[in-house]
Amino acid sequence: MTLAERIARFRATVEEWLHGLYHGMISHPAYEKIEAEAEDIEDAFMLACFPDAFGVPSPISYYTAELVPYLENEFLAWERRLWDRSTLVERKGRQYHF
Repeated sequence: MTLAERIARFRATVEEWLHGLYHGMISHPAYEKIEAEAEDIEDAFMLACFPDAFGVPSPISYYTAELVPYLENEFLAWERRLWDRSTLVERKGRQYHF
């Protein structure tokens, strides 16, 4: 085996490995599912911390009010996303009906 053949084989191996890495990290459909699951967990956390934002009385809101300065940007985005019912229903529908 010549040096040129060894370099070509190594290059093909590295290209295959990099293609697999890119596919696994960015272009694989599981990436979108993981992102949606993280968003669902964030929604559950925010709803547990701030239920009074949607009219659900909770004594815990008194204590979680201290988190508002730290979660201000996330809270605004979360509230906007939850008030837009069409996207919420569509997202949940896609989750259970392929």
